[in-house]
Amino acid sequence: MATPAAVREVLPPSLDSTSEPPPLFDGTIRLYTNYQCPYAQRVWIVRNYKGLHDEIKLVGIDLQNRPAWYKEKVYPENKVPALEHNGKIIGESLDLVKYIDANFKGPALLPDDPAKKKFIEELVTYSDTFLKNVFTSFKAEDPLKQAGSEFDYVETALLKFEDGPFFTGQFSQGDVVYAPFIERFHILFQEFFKYDITSGRPALAKWIEEINKIDAYKPTKCVPEVLVQFYKTRYMA
Repeated sequence: MATPAAVREVLPPSLDSTSEPPPLFDGTIRLYTNYQCPYAQRVWIVRNYKGLHDEIKLVGIDLQNRPAWYKEKVYPENKVPALEHNGKIIGESLDLVKYIDANFKGPALLPDDPAKKKFIEELVTYSDTFLKNVFTSFKAEDPLKQAGSEFDYVETALLKFEDGPFFTGQFSQGDVVYAPFIERFHILFQEFFKYDITSGRPALAKWIEEINKIDAYKPTKCVPEVLVQFYKTRYMA
């Protein structure tokens, strides 16, 4: 899918405890992010899709060695993503997906159709439950049964509308919210359980195929080797 987001971008290096802060609150719009964090990836995708590469500058934060000034001067929650805009800091990925879509130029990520808009709201609301159930499945007695019901939820949701491969036909906030995590689950379930989450789920398989064609999404994808090692330590030890 060709969008204004087909831009080659050199990512700035991540800032750590030895790094000086950027000139804070100088009028520059900054997205504080981490290049391997799925929550931050949601907002990164929106920024790219709307073609805001020049308007919103990326500031990578090393989450394993965070600069003290980030918590002290930028975002007391000490998490990513966070957006520096109009002299204030806004956090939380779901809020930022909506905020950037509503307050900046570029292609809209909400459909005009009220029924589709309502369905996206339902998907976004359910996303926390989806993530909780899949993440906890890694240590469940029957991981595939617990997680499988969540992947079935996604498959069913993708079949609700028939005018495109995405949740509401065209790429939307709903797809942005789920994409970073399904990307990771696709890799992790294959690695840990030799299980393909798209097996028996053709709509999900097609969705993943089409997501991977979106220019705004491609440069945000995680590094599989880094992902697997992180989750081996966190969930599979």
